[in-house]
Amino acid sequence: MATIPLSRDIPGLSPHRGRKGPVTAARQRRTWTIYLGMCALGLAPTLLGSSPALQAAGIGLIVPGGGFLAVGGWAMLLFALTAVIFVASLVAWFWAGAVIAPATVWLGSAILASAMAGETTWAGAPIAAPLAAGAIILAFARNNRRAHAAGLEKAKAREAFLPRAFMDVTQQSAREPDPAKREMDDEQLAGLRYLLDRALQPVGEFGGFTVIDQFQPAALRYQINHMGFALAIAQTAYVPNFRGYMGLAQRNLIEKYLEKKVWDYWVLESCWGHFNFTDWDPAAKDNIMLTGWFGAHVGGYTLATGDRRYLEPGSLTFRLNDSKAWKHDFGSLNASVDRNYAVAKFGIFACEPNWLYPICNHYGMLSLVTHDAVTGSRLVDRHMTDWLRGIDEEFTDSSGSIVGLRSQWTGMPVPFPVGEAGYAFFESAFLPQRARQLWAIAREEIEPIIVEEAAGPRMVMPGEGLDAGKYGTGHVGAYGTYLVSAREFGDARIAHAAKAGLFHDCDPEVRDGVLRFNKGSNISNATAIMGLLMETGDFRRTFTEGPAKAALAGPMIETLEYPAVLVARAWSDGTDLEATLVQGADAGPRRIGLSQLEPGRRYVLEGALEQELVADGAGNADFTVQLEGRVAIALRAA
Repeated sequence: MATIPLSRDIPGLSPHRGRKGPVTAARQRRTWTIYLGMCALGLAPTLLGSSPALQAAGIGLIVPGGGFLAVGGWAMLLFALTAVIFVASLVAWFWAGAVIAPATVWLGSAILASAMAGETTWAGAPIAAPLAAGAIILAFARNNRRAHAAGLEKAKAREAFLPRAFMDVTQQSAREPDPAKREMDDEQLAGLRYLLDRALQPVGEFGGFTVIDQFQPAALRYQINHMGFALAIAQTAYVPNFRGYMGLAQRNLIEKYLEKKVWDYWVLESCWGHFNFTDWDPAAKDNIMLTGWFGAHVGGYTLATGDRRYLEPGSLTFRLNDSKAWKHDFGSLNASVDRNYAVAKFGIFACEPNWLYPICNHYGMLSLVTHDAVTGSRLVDRHMTDWLRGIDEEFTDSSGSIVGLRSQWTGMPVPFPVGEAGYAFFESAFLPQRARQLWAIAREEIEPIIVEEAAGPRMVMPGEGLDAGKYGTGHVGAYGTYLVSAREFGDARIAHAAKAGLFHDCDPEVRDGVLRFNKGSNISNATAIMGLLMETGDFRRTFTEGPAKAALAGPMIETLEYPAVLVARAWSDGTDLEATLVQGADAGPRRIGLSQLEPGRRYVLEGALEQELVADGAGNADFTVQLEGRVAIALRAA
């Protein structure tokens, strides 16, 4: 995998901050040109003395519902009602890619006003409608100016502290852990069981998942992907030589993603966003929230386990009904990302029709990273220059932060908070220098919410917070994100503070050996648990390298009883095997199955009831362990 250096020195904010990139500027000019044309067209019937019906329709083009002002009388009340409905249509456009919603309300209200027009129109309408539109435009312009000015002040502060903060990130970073010695503690195992209990249920069941809608952050697909990321990290870091329930759980999540209820949102978005009523291939145009997120998920599993089944054609088939299905695989998902990036004017491409989310495109680039690592392709090299140019020139605000959301068609930005910590650990996998800069900014700006206590630093989030995974209050996701980034960059102090805040504020509970944070949604819990599992560089290694080839070639723990037996460690040098098994139910003897042994070879066992075993002709064997508490097992080739 290649990493692309920045074209400017580190540290330093983008010289393009606060400026409109060439594509953004062109799209905004086009938008204003179209709107001014609508205004001219709308005023023409009045200036030409056309019929009241045409005058009302025309004024309705100037501002949504403006035609009702021309109708006059009680109909003028419909102007305010239309404004409310139009705002709701914009929400629908943002929420589910329903581009037809605002157009339907705007043009529909003009047509309805035309039909309601009487013998005359209200003489003040040609003045009132432009004034109303102007007031709205001026209000947005004023807010934008204020935000721009505040961003410039923030940028000054960042430029002052960034050289020192960047150096701090480099100097304080903990060393990457030795993969041969890693072992999950009881708390990490309890968190892992939260993920496993949900992933190991039958594929069609979603007990313990947050189920609200399938369009925005609470959607099942995002929960599935983040649970898969956390499991891949755990597999890579702690148990590369254990398949069993770890492999099954990850495959179950991938199969869950193929359930119709998870991905058929794209049928609706294709219809009302792309006006495509026949071909709803979810991995064709746009939809990086599927191809990028799912591609990184499948790639993480492939690297963590060495299992290449999802490279087979048709292994990821999206079936809508008996007659419609779209056959995909890991390669075709990334081919879609590749194609969409190749024609992306902004350097990044859309999640849903019209909406460009830089955070989704971080998942998209991560998917290409995993594809490069699995197959030896060089997709990252192909697209990184344009991708970074797009982020730098088209999506950087006056403070130097990434603009969270922009309309592809109009060029207009929309507030969508992510923050430097939310981007930093992704970029660790493909832009490590820039990633450290993002984390340097994040850690400096969260310092005011860290308090020093006898037990160490603790993060104290203000207010009730927002948990986007349930559209409600809560801080689990925010603490979890800071914990993930802090662990990725080896920042022990911030990690301690984030974890302390998580356990202090988010109602942690361990029930029957399973840890969860009751104040968080499922995806927020998955993020927090991923942070608990991580150490320095784990995110990068999981999605760019996976375990050592020698480990994946060595003996594997294949079968055991879950949750009676938990695996806290399983590592091989390619010949021998070392593992730690943990009691998850009643103490007693437990049978453990092995695979990938040398057929017919004798092995010596430590920690088991048997002192030796001989592999069968297929390289399999099993042994018994008297499980009480933690038991260390060592398998040595005789």
